[in-house]
Formats: sequence, structure tokens, C-alpha cells
Amino acid sequence: MTETPNQTGEAVAVDPRLLEILVCPVTKGPLRYDRAAGELVSENAGLAYPIRDGIPIMLPDEARRLSD
Repeated sequence: MTETPNQTGEAVAVDPRLLEILVCPVTKGPLRYDRAAGELVSENAGLAYPIRDGIPIMLPDEARRLSD
């Protein structure tokens, strides 16, 4: 299992098999796992989707815009 910090800074396990099959809901393109930030990043969409308690939140409204 891959670990990512939750909101309190504790490590939370993320299933690597899940990370392999997820794609960006906007572009349907690949995602890059940013372990330090606890996010899945879509470079094509310019969005970073949060991972909360080990669950990727794949909603564009919940995603953080990447800075230019």
C-alpha cells in the first residue's frame, strides 16, 4: 500500500492498484500521484484531486487548480 498524509498529517494507505486504473474525469487522461501533497494530478486539466482518508475525490469541483 502507498501512504498519503490525511488532514491531520497521519499517513493513510492508498491501494496502488486503484491508482493504476484511475484517470482524470475531465480529460480521461493519466494522473500523477503526488505523495507529498496527497493528490492525484492531471497535468492536462491543470487540476489536482485530493485524497482523503485513502479515497481519491475525483470531482472537478473538489479539485485544486494548479498554479501557472
